[in-house]
Amino acid sequence: MPSPLTRSGLAALALGAALVAVAAPAGAEEPDLIFRKSTVWKLLTPDDKLAVYGIDDPDVEGVACHFTVPERGGLKGMVGLAEQTSDVSLACRQVGPIKFKRKVDQGDEMFRERRSLFFKKMQIVRGCDAKRNTLVYMVYTDKIIDGSPKNSTSSVPLMPWGTEPPPRCADFVK
Repeated sequence: MPSPLTRSGLAALALGAALVAVAAPAGAEEPDLIFRKSTVWKLLTPDDKLAVYGIDDPDVEGVACHFTVPERGGLKGMVGLAEQTSDVSLACRQVGPIKFKRKVDQGDEMFRERRSLFFKKMQIVRGCDAKRNTLVYMVYTDKIIDGSPKNSTSSVPLMPWGTEPPPRCADFVK
């Protein structure tokens, strides 16, 4: 009796599993959509938009980041096949008392999402400027064949919150 999964069926299943793995963020949390604004009107398909998202740092309680990304509309955007541009902006702020949940590496990935069907992804990474006791966040996109130098950086100086002195970020870098 032949197997219910053919070779082409197995290949499609493997491709689907790989796409799900690529789309997963680095942290446990998905970003929250704050709002979208249309930038290019399209008659019968979705408009091109700028979308603003918010996300909490999964390893540093008390830090939130907001990033803006372009989202392509049109037919390809509607079915999820459009390659998104590399333009991303980032702003991170202290929103409460800072508490490190674990030790982190310089340049640790805080968040990741795919920006095209296969090869492009956007990443938010974090580091510590020990001299200034400041967390530094950078967002950038990369592509396997041809990376992009487009990036944005945001700094979060660790400040007292209430009566507690701020932690030193250098104490939490591996």
